[in-house]
Amino acid sequence: MSGTGLVALDVGGRVPPFEQVRSQIAAQITAGYLVDGARLPSVRGLADELGLAAGTVAKAYQLLEESGLVQTARGAGTRVVRPAEVPEPVTDAARALALAARDAGLSADQAVAALREVWPA
Repeated sequence: MSGTGLVALDVGGRVPPFEQVRSQIAAQITAGYLVDGARLPSVRGLADELGLAAGTVAKAYQLLEESGLVQTARGAGTRVVRPAEVPEPVTDAARALALAARDAGLSADQAVAALREVWPA
């Protein structure tokens, strides 16, 4: 196990390092430990602290940005964006998708891929 105050890596684990970084930061944002506007370490800085390649941390940050949890601006770094409240009908639809996907034997990643396929451009 290696890590910083922000992320703890299980170096021998089955979960890829970029996903460990992404999921731990995402969990801290959704739990309110990382608040709106909080600045994350630079890609290079976090990579150095964790002993990872900068590209690994960059991939995690990119996925966080794609999910709307952080925003990166040149010169301003990467900052936490407070997640918007999800309307109840959307939560209900997401729950229905999760149940239907599970009943069909799909993984969460496959369910997300199905959603992305039908998402309007």
